[in-house]
Amino acid sequence: MSQLPDVPLDGLYGDAIMDHYRNPRRRSPLPNADIESHELNPFCGDEITLRMKLGADGRVEAVSSVSQGCSIIQASASMMAELMTGQMLSALKERSQKFRSMMRGESLAEDDLKGLGDLLALLVVRRYPVRIKCALLPWLALEEGIEKMASDGVRLYPKNEGI
Repeated sequence: MSQLPDVPLDGLYGDAIMDHYRNPRRRSPLPNADIESHELNPFCGDEITLRMKLGADGRVEAVSSVSQGCSIIQASASMMAELMTGQMLSALKERSQKFRSMMRGESLAEDDLKGLGDLLALLVVRRYPVRIKCALLPWLALEEGIEKMASDGVRLYPKNEGI
């Protein structure tokens, strides 16, 4: 297990957050989405609508992540959406759990940290506990969407993978 690095607010990490905030990825409309979920933080007004189209093999084929609110939710949503294409829902659920662990300050394996990519920039948010929900809201939308699919009987794992 690895201790999470102490992340400075400026420099590379701040640049990554501002880049995703100013140039959000995967915001285009996605008609005929297989999964749609919406989350709202009533305390600050942050909100996100996440849509996903799945391929025949169950992998995420296309993503639309439209968020409104502070720079943190918009950056987190953009970073998450970039990581989703080509992934199985089971892998995304696992990645979401790892991201939540990271945001709670729990130790993660080195490989888990590497798999988070630009999301490591959001470590700075942990210094401001009231803002952690801003970073987590897109991931809550993802988990809600996955749960909806599972409750509808959609297989989250490929046939050769566990459950």
